[in-house]
Amino acid sequence: MCGIVGLHLRTPELHPELGRLLTGMLCEMEDRGADSAGVAVYGDPVWTPGGHGAVSLLGVDAGADDAAAAVSAALGAPVQGRVLAETLLLTSPAGSEQLLAAARAAHPDALVAGFGTDLAVLKGVGHPHTLADSWGLPGAQGWQGVGHTRMATESAVDAAGCHPYAVGPDQCLVHNGSFANHATIRRELVAAGVEFDSLNDTEVGARFVAQRLAEGRDVETALKELCATFDGFYTLLVSHHDSFAVVRDAIACKPAVIAETADWVAMASEYRALAHLPGVEAARIWEPEPEVIYAWTR
Repeated sequence: MCGIVGLHLRTPELHPELGRLLTGMLCEMEDRGADSAGVAVYGDPVWTPGGHGAVSLLGVDAGADDAAAAVSAALGAPVQGRVLAETLLLTSPAGSEQLLAAARAAHPDALVAGFGTDLAVLKGVGHPHTLADSWGLPGAQGWQGVGHTRMATESAVDAAGCHPYAVGPDQCLVHNGSFANHATIRRELVAAGVEFDSLNDTEVGARFVAQRLAEGRDVETALKELCATFDGFYTLLVSHHDSFAVVRDAIACKPAVIAETADWVAMASEYRALAHLPGVEAARIWEPEPEVIYAWTR
């Protein structure tokens, strides 16, 4: 049992409130999983200045300035480093994929938690309330955020097993449930040259979607192919720099609710995570149907 939340803001006036609203959503899901938690925030002007590439790393022992200097030397361009609890967030005017290559060269033993333009991915082990405070999440801004609270069932409680899984540029996936045939699909992806960072079944789904997107599918097609390929019980939320999509398996036994207004779209494992959102009393609220892809774009 895990908790997933996501918020896609349509109204720029609400962008300064993203972190506060996302914190409330995440912490309402704490009793669905208090082992660890993670968030992805799109568009915070302090964490990820507009148009800058960003890379989130875990397991870097050096301080922010020294770590950033090593990446800057490898990149040949300025890099800024910021430590947010366990996460080292690197940003640069260079593109995210160039920054990622330099970060891997400078810190080969670090775990890449996410990368993209205007994207910060933060993960940690511990209670969601504590982690949100340590990140300074309530003060974050932006147009979109997703979060996850984890109750581990099939892999270790560590940073590598935290969600979101952000394995493609600008892309994140959070998951409540389990994939029954993930080992078979993992072997197929490994044979195709895909590398993995954890034993978590969610990473298999994330790598599958990232591979499909890299091959030119849109997110709706990628998720339709996931539904046709993966067995199990799951609710998935996939975010990209310009989209936000939700899907459940054919039986739809894992809880999920979506709410939509003219100002925002939100989803969560339970309604109580949405109850504090502005204007929710007038929202259209529904439970997503099995294997129907619900997607929104900026």
